[in-house]
Amino acid sequence: MVLVIGIESTAHTLSIGVVRDGEIVGQAGRIYAPPAGSGIHPREAAEHHARHAPAVLRELLGRHGVRLSEISAVAYAAGPGLGPALRVGAVLARALAIKLGVPLVPVHHGVAHIEIARYATSACDPLVLLISGGHTAIVGYSGGRYRVFGETLDVAIGNAIDTFAREASLGFPGVPAVERCAERASEIVPFPMPIVGQDVSYAGLVTYALQAVKRGVPLPVVCRSLIETAYYMLAEVTERAIAFTRKRELVVAGGVARSRRLREILDAIGREHGVDVKIVPDEYAGDNGAMIALTGYYAYARGIHAPPEESFVRQRWRLDEVDAPWFHDVCLRFRP
Repeated sequence: MVLVIGIESTAHTLSIGVVRDGEIVGQAGRIYAPPAGSGIHPREAAEHHARHAPAVLRELLGRHGVRLSEISAVAYAAGPGLGPALRVGAVLARALAIKLGVPLVPVHHGVAHIEIARYATSACDPLVLLISGGHTAIVGYSGGRYRVFGETLDVAIGNAIDTFAREASLGFPGVPAVERCAERASEIVPFPMPIVGQDVSYAGLVTYALQAVKRGVPLPVVCRSLIETAYYMLAEVTERAIAFTRKRELVVAGGVARSRRLREILDAIGREHGVDVKIVPDEYAGDNGAMIALTGYYAYARGIHAPPEESFVRQRWRLDEVDAPWFHDVCLRFRP
């Protein structure tokens, strides 16, 4: 039996998951909620994670009947993310690995989003639309790594919409709040669509939306216009990536994958191009420890681990810098 626990602490979520022999057993966690009208403060998020980490670990082990002596390896989210928050997870992972005498496995947060989406949707070799608070990229596997076929040039879509929601006093998390507000509008107004080749830009779009509110455009109209523009920007570059890569599966991963409106738009693209659109289940869409444990399991099975003295965190770690030698191993799991 191979049992791996994974620690996620990149931003507002502290979560610890456990995987046994390649299957998710469960997870436990706590979410840091910033004060109303404020974004995530890295130091306060780190303090939250450090305060709750022992209880979350005890909860996970007790709920699923896991003994520390059964753990084969400890995985942790090594980046990208908020430095202070990342370090809390890394310190916990190091302490456990040293205490138990087991390997320590650093995991890329974005790759983990992709792997849990592949796991949950039984997708082998998909084009992936990775959309969350910290990621906006169109990704596909080629030559040993996930390659980027388009990405944001500035802020991720989730972060952008959260910023607008905060400035417009709509609350946190921003995506569902803005979508609820948008449902009250019966019209949209033209917004710019900043697309550069296969890349998108959301910072200016948020500024434009906030200026529209100041000009007196009704808030629901601005929300609907912002949502429609932001999602159709994703749709345009995704559609081109489908045509270029000729992949027959489109997997949508990350927290923004929960959006019903975006699903409608992507489903239409799938029907037009004969592509099977697969959405990560809601329970695995946001940041979670299960995705770190699962990817850690894949990496550990391929001999990837780091000694404690080299177990760094990387706030700016690109997804296409990560080798994924387990990619085809996962495909074998879905074959009859």
